[in-house]
Amino acid sequence: LRGTGFFLNVTLCLTPFANIFFLYPQQTDLNSFLWMIKRDPPSYFYGTIHVPYTRVWDFIPENSKQAFQESNIVYFELDLTDPYTISALTSCQLLPQGENLQDVLPRDIYRRLKRHLEYVKLMMPSWMTPDQRGKGLYADYLFNAIAGNWERKRPVWVMLMVNSLTEADIKTRGVPVLDLYLAQEAERMRKRTGAVEKVEEQCHPLNGLNFSQVIFALNQTLLQQESLRAGSLQVPYTTEDLIRHYNCGDLNSIIFNHDTSQVPNFNNVTLPPNEQATAQEIDSYFRQELIYKRNERMGKRVKALLEEHPDKSFFFAFGAGWCSLIYTKYTQKKMNSELCDQCLEYQLYNMQCGLLVY
Repeated sequence: LRGTGFFLNVTLCLTPFANIFFLYPQQTDLNSFLWMIKRDPPSYFYGTIHVPYTRVWDFIPENSKQAFQESNIVYFELDLTDPYTISALTSCQLLPQGENLQDVLPRDIYRRLKRHLEYVKLMMPSWMTPDQRGKGLYADYLFNAIAGNWERKRPVWVMLMVNSLTEADIKTRGVPVLDLYLAQEAERMRKRTGAVEKVEEQCHPLNGLNFSQVIFALNQTLLQQESLRAGSLQVPYTTEDLIRHYNCGDLNSIIFNHDTSQVPNFNNVTLPPNEQATAQEIDSYFRQELIYKRNERMGKRVKALLEEHPDKSFFFAFGAGWCSLIYTKYTQKKMNSELCDQCLEYQLYNMQCGLLVY
């Protein structure tokens, strides 16, 4: 190793995935999204971001690309190149056979949802970029790819779909996101690849919300989109904000108040007390299921892989939020030890941008 940032003794199970970043004034002061697991040969964690890889690739430090190239095995959260993964993700989003959204949603919410999707379909041609049109990506095709069969989806997945049907997100479609691009590159380089999660482990917690919680979440999502359309609400952050901060290596600036589960945070001080209580219940449920339990499970699987293959170099490409928690929790010496009863302790080095890995 020639040159590192700071090193920390941490346990693999202690990495809640919360998106927290800081803006540093100079490149030399920036933290990297690459962490080296100290062993021989070394292994790595790398924090990815769910945006087109072309928007961030040129800003990724060479040491991160070198670690990826030199690793023997690359692991992701899910294997997005596996057709079964895509099929299972699609299936878990559907209502039981014979049911449609119109049958399960309150009439007013169904009408508002349908009206909003009609608005999106109408606006989508104007949201498309010349580059997208030049590649043969058309609005009708894209709308159907994202929202097709929406009347058969479970309400919680419709809520997430509505959140993704924005002008900023539509403009990013058509180019592989960073984690998918890395998976494709690993496949091209004939590296062994794998996933530390099963589709069902991501789907079941979302499908586990009770009906009243789901209706509340969908209603809040529609209210936000309706306010944005009316011009009475401004988006607190954008995809451009996220890209800019990621490219600057920001680990600690709080741009997003939601986690890498991609579930919105409905906890809002403007809500009446009864609705605040519902929002807090949802937030608590997702934190428990999609952050704490998920990270403990993933951490144990990472540990098992490292122990099973001591002579291999791994490159674990996970959501960038886990990096920020290592930085904030351990530099401030805040440890949640109840999550790591059986975790193996490793030393992690944060690799500063521009420093070579040897």
